[in-house]
Amino acid sequence: MKLPRIECRDCGRSIAAGPVAGRLTKGRLCRHDPPGRRHHTDGALVSCPGSLAVVDLPQPAEQLELISVRLADPDTLTAPLF
Repeated sequence: MKLPRIECRDCGRSIAAGPVAGRLTKGRLCRHDPPGRRHHTDGALVSCPGSLAVVDLPQPAEQLELISVRLADPDTLTAPLF
């Protein structure tokens, strides 16, 4: 599944946003690092304050539909001739 990319309001980077369960018009930004900095001086990883923020998706998600397939009658099927 290709996720839409949304601009983070804190750092301005284009970040993928996954759907939020039960809210077809909302998405949650993926965790990301602030530009130019991945670690504190003590070596701990740093996340952008905008990571995991709930945002509006540019286009609402769609509920997938299940399509039932009618199976052929096994008595009418023919076996291959090889």
